[in-house]
Amino acid sequence: MITIVGLGPGDVSTLSLGARAALHTASVQHAAGTGRLFLRTARHPVVDALNAEGLQYATFDNIYETSPDFASVYRTIADAVLSAAKQGVTVAFPVTFAVPGHPLFAEETVRIIRAEAGVAGIPVKIISSGSFVEAVLTAVQADLGDGCDVRDALTLPEADTLDRVGRRVSGRPDTARSLMLYQVFDTASASHTKLALMQDYPDDWEVSLVRWAGVEGKEDVKTIPLFKLDREAVDYLTTVFVPALPPDLRRPRFPELVGLMARLRAPDGCPWDREQTSASLRKYFIEETYEAIEAIDADDPDLLCEELGDVLLQVVFHAQLATEIGDFNIEDVVNSIVTKLVRRHPHVFGEISVADSDEVLRNWEQIKKAEKKDDSVRRRNSVLDGIPAGLPALMAAMELSKRAVKVGFEWGSISGVLDKIDEELAELRNELLCDSPDNERISAELGDLIFTMVQVARWRKIDPEESLRTMLKRFKTRFQHMEAEATSRGVELNSLNIDQLDEMWNRAKAATNRP
Repeated sequence: MITIVGLGPGDVSTLSLGARAALHTASVQHAAGTGRLFLRTARHPVVDALNAEGLQYATFDNIYETSPDFASVYRTIADAVLSAAKQGVTVAFPVTFAVPGHPLFAEETVRIIRAEAGVAGIPVKIISSGSFVEAVLTAVQADLGDGCDVRDALTLPEADTLDRVGRRVSGRPDTARSLMLYQVFDTASASHTKLALMQDYPDDWEVSLVRWAGVEGKEDVKTIPLFKLDREAVDYLTTVFVPALPPDLRRPRFPELVGLMARLRAPDGCPWDREQTSASLRKYFIEETYEAIEAIDADDPDLLCEELGDVLLQVVFHAQLATEIGDFNIEDVVNSIVTKLVRRHPHVFGEISVADSDEVLRNWEQIKKAEKKDDSVRRRNSVLDGIPAGLPALMAAMELSKRAVKVGFEWGSISGVLDKIDEELAELRNELLCDSPDNERISAELGDLIFTMVQVARWRKIDPEESLRTMLKRFKTRFQHMEAEATSRGVELNSLNIDQLDEMWNRAKAATNRP
């Protein structure tokens, strides 16, 4: 059997009677060689009192000095305890392992021992004393109306950490609840804690630094602003207590946005929001998306942040509407895209290797094609199926031509595309200059010409939508230069003839120094 004993938070008065008796029994066995008593560390105030009572034991303090990290420390200690206990499979050899605080609270060595002892068929008995949590709560006299999170400070991420498939494995703390952090034992760990907390708490938010909690005559509680956390003395019996933030200081997160949208749609919510449908929101979705694109084009990160928020609101709005009628909810939306991204990136989340981004795109298309084969509801009968009808015309033209090329519908060279442009331009010219021009035919020929010009973009791997946007920005800059020149000369543009305007245009081109 392995008996695991809790030494309590620090003061000998908090050591339970059962723990004291177990320790003394194990001490006698240890001295006689008929059992072993291990202390994870002798650096604990209770041990000083027990030493005066003649306690005999072995410690693992030397491992802390020789191991590269805490994971190695815990693994080595657990292995040693388990190895000693396995002698008792054939010979009665009780092993007792004592840890600070409560054995089942924040003790990685105990977790490992319990898991592996169960597999080996070795019974484990727990004898508890109080934990540091009660002592710290008493020291700071906290009111935990909303509860308290207790965490290892070293696990606080300075950014959200994700597993191999992007799932959050260690998120930032919930600022609506009090927070108690252990493992703040030196300047480096205090600095890490400070930087991690400052993502969500104000720099001057007052926290309590609690040292030697519950140890009579040595307990010390100091309230300091967060930014000073790594400027104070700390040791292995230091805990940081962070009070919950009031609502007005909490940084909203995604769940708050989802809840806010539900509140706006509630019976006593906003009349305008309650009137909306997915169809009525369509134009706003398009508008917000283009405003985000405009922020990208302007290379304005602050504006982009704001516009992406507007786009995100549209996503949450549509999900809320679907939630209300039972179609899906925002968790389904997130699950769908996460599942799809993992499935379509086997070179990241699987065993497939790729040489470059072109191979990534080829794999992507093959995976998409396989998905559609398995989807009887959305199965495509044409290579041109599945292009959204609401795409801007140039984007749709590019996508249609890309798909047609996949089945060999393609010119042999770029010169063939240019010849086709000449042909379409001649047909447009004929329609425009004929005796009875017809706008319907002119529109058709104009469409043919534009579609053929998109093929040039495809051949050169140029985005025609972006090409036109760049040209429009260039035109706007030059035209505004002409307006400025006209104003400086005290004339109106509409008072100038075409030759004068053309001269101003050429000066504008030279001044803006663009092709």
